[in-house]
Amino acid sequence: MPNIITRRQFVATVAAGAVLATAQTTRAQSGFLRWMGRWNERVDRFLFGSDRLATELTPAEATPAEAFPSYFISEYMPVTPAGWVLKVGGLVTRPAMFSLEQLQQMSRTDMRVRHHCVEGWSAVAAWHGVRLRDVAEVVGADARAPYVEFRSFDAGYWSSWDRESALHKQTLLAYGMNGAPLRLYSAVKLGYKMVKYLTEVNFLPEHTGGYWEDQGYEWFGGI
Repeated sequence: MPNIITRRQFVATVAAGAVLATAQTTRAQSGFLRWMGRWNERVDRFLFGSDRLATELTPAEATPAEAFPSYFISEYMPVTPAGWVLKVGGLVTRPAMFSLEQLQQMSRTDMRVRHHCVEGWSAVAAWHGVRLRDVAEVVGADARAPYVEFRSFDAGYWSSWDRESALHKQTLLAYGMNGAPLRLYSAVKLGYKMVKYLTEVNFLPEHTGGYWEDQGYEWFGGI
């Protein structure tokens, strides 16, 4: 069985960071720090390379499935709701709801890359799914939406990304990661940005935050 980390255990491991994050969030209300956050985002986006790809690794380099932690913020591991669909909307020409079967019928992408966690550990896993950029093309995502928001049925977990990272070649709506359910995965972001148990993807004109980002974690979260 994989290592399961419940909300209580996860919060315990980051308690000190959470205290600091709360203070940072309070201070971030000041105009200067808000401006600095936006400045940092612009620098991150400038340095981001849309054509830079993470190195593909071999099966021999993969981390054993049972050693790969499974994070969630709900009290217990979330169970997929009956009749689950993925809603894709916001600034799009053709809002849509996709079943898992419909996503699996789209062009599949496989990759085996190193996953990086903000806590300092890393692991290698094989992922497969549909590229978000392909889904964006199907729904006609508007170019005037520079941000993409991701919502989850894991106790309201969510995050928002810059459009460039969301539409990167190695950003997937992954329906296969050692048997895990549908989730967002990318080789260009830290683990807390990768929303599991997806319910919604929204293309937006305005900058939004996220579950951990609103508690002081860095918004861009790139690697």
